[in-house]
Amino acid sequence: MKKVLLTAGIILGSHFVSAQVPEKMSYQAVMRNTTGQLLANQNIGVKVSILQGSPAGTLVYSERLTGTTNVNGLISLEIGTGTVLSGTYATINWPSGNYYLKTETDPTGGTSYTITGTSQLLSVPYAMYAKSSGSSGGGFTLPYTATVNNASNLFSITNDGDGTSLEGNNNTTTSSIAAVRGAVTNVAPGGFSSGVRGINNGTGGLGVGVWGSQNGSGWGVYGVTPSGLGVYGNSSGSGYGVYANSNTGTGLNATSTSGIAANFSISNNANNSNVINANTLGSGTVINVSTTGTGIGILSNTGNGFAVHGITSSQSSAGVIADNNGAGEAVVGRTTSDIAGAVVGRNDGGGYGLHGFVSTNTSGTGIGVYGRVGLNNSKGRAGRFQNFLATNDRNTFEVESNSNGNIPDNTQGNVSSFLSNNTNSVSAAVRGEVKTIYGNFGAAGIFGVSSGTGGFAGLFYSSNVSGNGRALVALNDGNGDAIVANVGKDGDAIEANVDGTGRAIYGWVPTFSTGKAAEFKNFNTSNTSTALSSTTLGNGIAGDFFVDNTNGTSPAVKGKVNSQFSNFGTAGVYGEAAGTGGFGGLFYASHATGNAPAVIALANGNGNGVTANAKNAGDGVEATVDGTGSAIYGWVPNFGTGRAGYFRNFNTANSQAVVSVTNVGTGTGIFVNHTGASGNLAVFQSGSANVARISKTGTGFFNGGTQNSGADLAEVFDVEGNISEYEMGDVLVISTSSDRAVEKSSKPYSTLVSGVYATKPGVLLTEENVDADLSGKVPMGVIGVIPTKVCLEGGKIKRGDLLVTSSKPGVAMKANPKKVKIGQVLGKALQDYDQNSIGKIKVLVNIK
Repeated sequence: MKKVLLTAGIILGSHFVSAQVPEKMSYQAVMRNTTGQLLANQNIGVKVSILQGSPAGTLVYSERLTGTTNVNGLISLEIGTGTVLSGTYATINWPSGNYYLKTETDPTGGTSYTITGTSQLLSVPYAMYAKSSGSSGGGFTLPYTATVNNASNLFSITNDGDGTSLEGNNNTTTSSIAAVRGAVTNVAPGGFSSGVRGINNGTGGLGVGVWGSQNGSGWGVYGVTPSGLGVYGNSSGSGYGVYANSNTGTGLNATSTSGIAANFSISNNANNSNVINANTLGSGTVINVSTTGTGIGILSNTGNGFAVHGITSSQSSAGVIADNNGAGEAVVGRTTSDIAGAVVGRNDGGGYGLHGFVSTNTSGTGIGVYGRVGLNNSKGRAGRFQNFLATNDRNTFEVESNSNGNIPDNTQGNVSSFLSNNTNSVSAAVRGEVKTIYGNFGAAGIFGVSSGTGGFAGLFYSSNVSGNGRALVALNDGNGDAIVANVGKDGDAIEANVDGTGRAIYGWVPTFSTGKAAEFKNFNTSNTSTALSSTTLGNGIAGDFFVDNTNGTSPAVKGKVNSQFSNFGTAGVYGEAAGTGGFGGLFYASHATGNAPAVIALANGNGNGVTANAKNAGDGVEATVDGTGSAIYGWVPNFGTGRAGYFRNFNTANSQAVVSVTNVGTGTGIFVNHTGASGNLAVFQSGSANVARISKTGTGFFNGGTQNSGADLAEVFDVEGNISEYEMGDVLVISTSSDRAVEKSSKPYSTLVSGVYATKPGVLLTEENVDADLSGKVPMGVIGVIPTKVCLEGGKIKRGDLLVTSSKPGVAMKANPKKVKIGQVLGKALQDYDQNSIGKIKVLVNIK
């Protein structure tokens, strides 16, 4: 490569004083070849390095620049704008020592640098100006410190443009640094002295005297003082002394460790303005006060005014709302006066003097108004309502409820509740008394009215489950009735019910009385209603009649009808089950050692002793037995010529079985024992012709043949080893160790193959008796379709392939027709199989 001569000139920008100085240097060089000719219009590549201390000093920054020479061979570049190879140009600390510029040049514009040069960086115009622009304190070099006693401004900069007159930047990460710092060092300066003072002489509404901003979570303006004012704002006109604003955060936040977080006061007695104005245009809370200690959320003291005065003009709002989310009280009024109330509700209109209500509590434990007495041994009344006007015809005390409560205790659903909570008390919870000679309607000690379409005019409830007291006791010392009940329409004069084991109505006659326990009479001859009706919805007896006399011969109940008609319902005893269950009649012989039948039905005429009919899906007769007897026992005495049982279906459209036997036990479903000299065990006919017969010796005859639900023909065999080692689908071979036994196949192309462990035999053959236990033997299928274990030892299996035994125990494989011998073929595959593991397919087993 030919040599190239380089002539270079460098122009440097200032790096030392002002942030407005350009962060780059100008670089120029004239390019010539070895003969001194200029290299005009040629691409040039330059690597620039800045070294500190000496020409071979520490590398602090390097970059690569490219450019094109002009017609005079001059190239102009700007150091600081190239491709950075190492370091950061803006962070070079120029005042910290001497710096040298090293250049490496490739005249072809690449990175094969052939020309190298190093020169020291000297002062340039920006730096020279910084050195000469000082004051009487000496030269202006950094760091610069000077002390001057002068009443005028020591440093003044005026900017007539839109830029900032003075800007201070600090890039360090040290704590408590300041970009611009103003300090009053005298410990006793004059009043209103300031470390930094911002003045804005503009009269517009958006001017700012001092602007502080912070991009993180710190403070835009931070003021600190031990006993003075950290930040003091004053408005001499109608403006704001301090204006706090926030778009999404908090406009003003005041905190204190041991003092008062914020203090607002008016020091002018003639000033009637509000001390604090707080308002919102949104739906949020205007003032939110919270405390986590035991202090008071808001404490207000006043002389003749109102400590708290809340006003609202909305019906759905409230002047004052107090909430307590814990176990305390929302509002507490306290007074030591003997005439004034702690809390007074006053009404000057048509509304409420006092309104207590439960709004959101759904558990039922809330109380709208709660009055108590007896705390700290206090005496008095928990509540008192008094009418001072004799002509006032309104109720002195009204209680009304729109709830659906229906539980008669002192907590749930009642319009009012009165409780005498003293177990030793003999006082009444409510006492009503009337003193009159008249028995007119309404003249009563207690008058209860039910004016709606339901409800009770009176309810008496004895709620103690272990108590023996009556819910209602009516006593009459005169000749009148203790209770008289009458209904004007279709209701019952008396309805009595019982929730326990007692009686709804218990009528009894003491030993000295000659009256009746109860009497029911109907005096209306045209009344066809039942004189006495007894109905139960439970599992008890609707009517119980008992003759308690072991020597008695009278019936507990006798029903008799004298009629020539046999219409439905004309019966001595008529029992009806009107529900979806129950019995129309039940007869029970309850004595465990008794031999009397529960029911005896005798017909001296030609009618049936018992006729039973079920109209729908029920049974005409259902008989069960809990002991060892028979549910139904039909027998013919030795002089009778009838049948013990006869079942017949006369409906030609009825497809139900005439006789159906179901057995979920372990016994026999149907047991037939023929002890006669001749005959058959069973004969089955179709159209009066025999089609099937089982002889007395157990031989079966079937005119139409037989059909079984299984898929193969199997025979029972013993196995080598334990039966638990065998599974359905195992390929079996004849055992060479035991007679009439089989075992799993274990060799390919075995001529001893005999069948497959059957899954569902259609016919199972055995030489054993019908009562023998076959659980220790296997049913080996020899002909038919049987799920069989297979593998791919002989290749993939296709439908119709011959199958033989494989080397895997109990598993078949595809046979090679060229290798098959007589007696080796198990059968033919009915399914394809290409799985790598052992599986099952259906095989048409036919040993060949």
